[in-house]
Amino acid sequence: MNRFDVWHRWLSILGVVIVVFGLAMSLLGGTAVFDLLNHQVDPVFWGAQPVPAQALAFRGWIYGVTGATMAGWGVFIVFLVRHAFARREAWAWNCLALGMLVWYVPDTAMSLAFGVTFNAAFNTVLLAAVALPLAFTRHEFLGASR
Repeated sequence: MNRFDVWHRWLSILGVVIVVFGLAMSLLGGTAVFDLLNHQVDPVFWGAQPVPAQALAFRGWIYGVTGATMAGWGVFIVFLVRHAFARREAWAWNCLALGMLVWYVPDTAMSLAFGVTFNAAFNTVLLAAVALPLAFTRHEFLGASR
């Protein structure tokens, strides 16, 4: 297996992981499965106080729609990587790179502005997980048709 194949597989698996995580967030966001996330986010907004019932209802909704959006985003990544990226079409590399930046910058800026550093750190890990294969495959796309 050559280097491109390794990074190609990495991105394919990452896309599937994003789909699974998104579906889990959408369907299980209100359960103990997401307590790690809740224990990081809740104190930022509620301190040591219990989370109000209205906020729990909002959390259920926002996790549902955010998770569904992530799952859809993961499906796009899987198809893009397995088809156009695999054929080394430059637009696919550019789409992944630009799409990640368009997501990362405002999402992370808002997370930091609201003091949700856990999400900013999670975003940075996910960005690195995509940026690394993009950096190591860029040469495969230089001079490719756009």
